[in-house]
Amino acid sequence: MIEREEIIGDCRLLLGNCLAIFPSLAPFDAVVSDPPYGIGFSHGAGGHGIGNGKYASKFNGVAIRGDDAPFDPSPWLAAARTVVLFGANHFADRLPSSPKWLVWDKRRGLTRNAFADCEMAWTNQKGVARLINHFWNGMTRDSERGMPRVHPMQKPVAVMEWVLQETTQPGESVLDPYMGSGSTGVACLKLGRKFTGIEIDAGYFEIACDRIRKAYAQPDMFVDRAPEPRQETLL
Repeated sequence: MIEREEIIGDCRLLLGNCLAIFPSLAPFDAVVSDPPYGIGFSHGAGGHGIGNGKYASKFNGVAIRGDDAPFDPSPWLAAARTVVLFGANHFADRLPSSPKWLVWDKRRGLTRNAFADCEMAWTNQKGVARLINHFWNGMTRDSERGMPRVHPMQKPVAVMEWVLQETTQPGESVLDPYMGSGSTGVACLKLGRKFTGIEIDAGYFEIACDRIRKAYAQPDMFVDRAPEPRQETLL
């Protein structure tokens, strides 16, 4: 059931449960998402239990909805010709083998700390593994400097642009069923992809709408135009 719908340019944003909404939507060229893969779910010796997830599955004291159970990728594996799932190293045993993983190096040689050096995304594409170096450590970042962090699993728009360039073509339709703060949508706007995002949390849905509205209103956030032709001077 769609609880709310917002249309912003070529972006369609839907509030609700993606598993309930997705079957009613038209086909997509690609699914690109960072699903909640169960950080708040722990495996105990006697079975399964809910962990506190205080370092990753909560943000400002608010738990991420859907992050208290193991993620099942099966509904999305045949949802589009191209599928890209971040965090897939946490549920790789439930995925087909893939030669093309996308790796985001967040630390660029910085001394290790308690957090991951990189994030990995599984794809269903042929090819070879690819790597992007994009520093992202607290407020020290290669992009979006000075901007507030609005989601615990927020991805830099620059990284999502790279992901889309690696896996999709201009004009294609992209679905993010776990939209979060809308970084995939902003990247789609900049690169000329049609975007549909679904988010179950009303607060994060509003944040995504706001970010995408602002991106749509700022011409410098769109695809760079080709340079004007000029007459070369012969020496």
